[in-house]
Amino acid sequence: MKAKIPRFMFAAFHSGSGKTTITCAVLKALLEDGVTPAAFKCGPDYIDPMFHSEVIGVKSRNLDLFMLSEDVCKYLLVNNSKGSQIAVLEGVMGYYDGIGAVSTAASSYHLASVTKTPVILIVDCKGSSLSLAALIKGFARFKPDSGIKGIILNHLSASMYPTYKEMIEAETGIAVMGYFPETKGASLESRHLGLITASEVSDLQNKMTLLAAEARKSIDLNALLKIAESAGEIDYQEFPIAKSFDVSVAVARDKAFCFYYQDSLDLLESMGAKIRYFSPLQDGALPECHGLILGGGYPEIYAKELSANTQMLSGIKNAVENNLPCIAECGGFMVLLRSITDKEGHQYEMAGCIDGEAFMTDKLNRFGYITLHAQEDNLLCRAGEKINAHEFHYSNSTANGSAFKAVKPTSGRQWECVNAGVNLFAGYPHLHLWGNVNFAYAFLDKCQQYKKSHG
Repeated sequence: MKAKIPRFMFAAFHSGSGKTTITCAVLKALLEDGVTPAAFKCGPDYIDPMFHSEVIGVKSRNLDLFMLSEDVCKYLLVNNSKGSQIAVLEGVMGYYDGIGAVSTAASSYHLASVTKTPVILIVDCKGSSLSLAALIKGFARFKPDSGIKGIILNHLSASMYPTYKEMIEAETGIAVMGYFPETKGASLESRHLGLITASEVSDLQNKMTLLAAEARKSIDLNALLKIAESAGEIDYQEFPIAKSFDVSVAVARDKAFCFYYQDSLDLLESMGAKIRYFSPLQDGALPECHGLILGGGYPEIYAKELSANTQMLSGIKNAVENNLPCIAECGGFMVLLRSITDKEGHQYEMAGCIDGEAFMTDKLNRFGYITLHAQEDNLLCRAGEKINAHEFHYSNSTANGSAFKAVKPTSGRQWECVNAGVNLFAGYPHLHLWGNVNFAYAFLDKCQQYKKSHG
């Protein structure tokens, strides 16, 4: 099948170049101009899509070519662009940076190539002038199909823009479509997993309005739209999903638990699940449900409040011990342990479903892409089955589990992980259920069995 979707990708030389700020500014400006955008993030990042979602009012989606196949990524791009006039993709890291530091696999370039998406390169101008032309020319020529069609100059003043634009266009032959200066009152703060989440940014909509006003003033939005219109058709295939179940799944969602791939939740719904959101921070009990998902997030930041909600923690423990099917990823896994110790050394009691403790460290632990190989039958699959996954956490625990073997894709380094059983999957790895749809079917099948046995 073929689909015509106007689209472009924002990419950069490296992380910290301003991709998220400019992506949000342009999304907001387009929306205010009456253009309905869809937003996508390359790679496994959870936080940037939250900002896209807050800006445009619909869920932003991840397109990750390690966790998902090329065909699935193209399908999700097409499917999630329905009803929108343009798709705006935000790249990850440097444009060519892929798996293992020596490959373009799963890079922004890989995604742009697979989806035939034109690229706008965001160039950080701090501390450079003519050297930028050499870098831009090198990026454009590094691969013959680089797809780079335009440039936006970040951290540049209005007075210097004409000089830089003339120089870069003369040296590279690539059109410069605008600039973006420092915008007072609209900065986005960071913490240890990247930007702080959108729900925590004070006066976010006002900040986004300021960014949009700046984008409208300093970026040629019409030129961006023309590049988007120039994108070729996407060849894709449909993935029909059977609506086989009639169950309710409780999903933790608040400031402490907010790391979810929306397409995974949508997949469960398309299979017949009813998603019921609840807050472990504020609610006193689980909603009525036949399955439970505790996603990642920042339980260590809110450990005191979580520990104080003893009614909720007791409810989670009773549910899990009574065989309610439960997926708990990273932060959700931490809450199932006996306790969490924060960076200041304060220890807080948690649900105690798993005999172990979580504690914060000063570095990322087992960071990056992995393939999970099941070593025993469990909630999501049988022994021998596998799924690609991702880890990103500054905490560690005394009970990381051994139901799966994690294998790094380039080095082959291995370790055991995940506490799993007939009704449990709990560990640090993050899953995207479109990476192996059978895992989603298996989870809902257990939920259906739970419903039958518990009325």
